[in-house]
Amino acid sequence: MTDAPDRSHKAGNGEDSIYWDKSKNRFIGAVSRGYTSAGTRNRPKVSGKTKTEVRRKLKELKKNLDAGVKTPANYTVAQTVNDWLAKGLKSREATSIKTYRILADTHIIPLLGKAKLGDLEADELDDWLEGRASVLATQSLRMVLSILRRSITHAQRRGKVARNVAELLEMPEGRPGRPSKSLSLEQAEAVLRALPGTWIHAYVVLSLLVGVRPEEARPLMWTHVHTGAADGTRPHVDVWRSVRRRGDTKTRKSRRSLAMPLQAASVMQAHKERQQAACRAQGAEWTDERLVYPADDGGVRTSESVRWFLRVLLKEAGFEAPEEWTTRELRTSFVSLLSDHGIPIEVIARVVGHSGSGITERVYRKQLRPVISDGAEAMDEIFEKTEGVQRKGHAEGT
Repeated sequence: MTDAPDRSHKAGNGEDSIYWDKSKNRFIGAVSRGYTSAGTRNRPKVSGKTKTEVRRKLKELKKNLDAGVKTPANYTVAQTVNDWLAKGLKSREATSIKTYRILADTHIIPLLGKAKLGDLEADELDDWLEGRASVLATQSLRMVLSILRRSITHAQRRGKVARNVAELLEMPEGRPGRPSKSLSLEQAEAVLRALPGTWIHAYVVLSLLVGVRPEEARPLMWTHVHTGAADGTRPHVDVWRSVRRRGDTKTRKSRRSLAMPLQAASVMQAHKERQQAACRAQGAEWTDERLVYPADDGGVRTSESVRWFLRVLLKEAGFEAPEEWTTRELRTSFVSLLSDHGIPIEVIARVVGHSGSGITERVYRKQLRPVISDGAEAMDEIFEKTEGVQRKGHAEGT
């Protein structure tokens, strides 16, 4: 039952008051906090449909004021999220910020944006999160909740809210994601033969035979690729998974140096020599600071661009539905092929940069076999019968 409007009480000096505002059709609660430096009365206000609701909000407001929290009355969730995206991610890569922005603009701001930050309730957020769980996979749902939590934490540190109500939420299960798949040995051999002499061929060779992540391969520079051609060292590639603007890695385990199989080293050396020749033809000075797989404008390729060219290569390799494959499944295939060859799951986990073998076992490995040997040598063994892969790689470098 809604409280009836009561206009009989008038607050005295220093008292809190609750009154009915006909223009807003709501009860208003005001806290008396003396006078501002300009000599005007300082009376922060809250509103609600009932007196009971207003009393509760007044109590929370006074608690926040006593704690030094100064949430503007009209500070919304949209402003909270936008402030975090603008000011709380200064060291992050533009691609990461773009991902957060898309998720926020799609799943947070349209549904919660108009809500006042100080009025957010856990029940309200639970309903919102359950609704998102019906349309998002669990990983995406986790990212969306993280964006909201981190945005409110950012506001909390700036004294705009006393508590982070999003921390009270429990993560529900989202929709099942599309299960990843793995190339068979026959499919992998066909892929390694397709479009030799092109950058996408070199990209596929490195991804499939070394197991680098798409986000590691796209910004890779020649300073991190060591084919052994110049100094006779063992061919290897440094993969630094960075989401920071200055290129520093998120954790020590994000920085790995991986041996390259002979096929990969040969193809990568030939790919480098083609780039150097193109550089000389343009009259430009070569530097190993150049990207290994640059876009047409010289910058880092987008994931969409790499995916499009991968599917062109898969079509050339005879795949009937190349649109059903993604770049990440080259890495999945790397894990499965090593596992099928008998490499221990613990060794595979270390090579692909996982902190433990659990995620490797659960997500990446599609075939289970007993234990035998180790890394780059295994890929040489797996593909030693692939006609022309190594020979073509050497020929491309001449």
